[in-house]
Amino acid sequence: MHNDLSVAAEHAAEVTAGRRFEFGKNWQRFLATLSERRIAEAERSLCQMLAVDDLIGTTFLDAGSGSGLFSLAARRLGARVTSFDYDPQSVACTNELKRRFFPNDSQWQVSAGSALDRTYLASLGKFDLVYSWGVLHHTGNLWQALDNIVLPVADGGRLFISIYNTQRYWTPLHTWLKRTYVSLPKVLAWPMAAMLVAFQLVKGLVRDLTLLRNPLERYRNYASSRGMSWWHDCLDWIGGYPFETATPEAVFAYYQEHGFVLERLITCGGGPGCNQFVFRKALDRWHWTKHPYRLEISDPGTGPPS
Repeated sequence: MHNDLSVAAEHAAEVTAGRRFEFGKNWQRFLATLSERRIAEAERSLCQMLAVDDLIGTTFLDAGSGSGLFSLAARRLGARVTSFDYDPQSVACTNELKRRFFPNDSQWQVSAGSALDRTYLASLGKFDLVYSWGVLHHTGNLWQALDNIVLPVADGGRLFISIYNTQRYWTPLHTWLKRTYVSLPKVLAWPMAAMLVAFQLVKGLVRDLTLLRNPLERYRNYASSRGMSWWHDCLDWIGGYPFETATPEAVFAYYQEHGFVLERLITCGGGPGCNQFVFRKALDRWHWTKHPYRLEISDPGTGPPS
């Protein structure tokens, strides 16, 4: 039977065995930096990607809520929100934002759960929008998670996901680095993290100078990228294990076969970042096969650490 204690125990066992990064502890530190500007940018990015002005009258499932920022953004945009995460500290972060901004709100529910638990997902009901940004590739079974996440999508509803891009040479190296980091004792993990952060800084500096950009702008304006924090995203990337990737073509083909229409795709330009997808659950076969979609390619040098 699903309950918060069983999810927490399973999570703790994976952390102890060196098989999982504690994402929630990183997001707890991120909440100390949370500002109105970051929240507003999160709201803006949601509306922009979904091509809407607000979410009034919709139901929103945040599958893997992390810091809780996008659950908060969706609630402020008018949605009725359900949030869950596998990491107990992430659940605590989401509950903390609910306490701060929407105390005792019956229109925002928060619980512990796993995207790999089909029974749990089915129990949540159906939603107009299922949102899972940068989550499913950290479950330990990406394709099972991609399959499961369609369960709560209502007919005609939308699925907004982002998945790490597969690269022939970098993906195996990144996987090894992340697996090594989470398996090390902290006395060794922190020096490794420091070296990887330094590498990110140097890589960004070289790219910015090559393109004649001000290197400081990358960090000054980072909050305008979904309201997030460069430092906390960098730590999230370094430790983000389990870790899997998929090409945009593979994700597109998978959901097309399952009756979903691609409405929007933003790729990371072939780099090691995340590709973002908005799918709609088709109501009929004509909609399934004839609906156009938008393709955009982002500059991998200006996005989150990758």
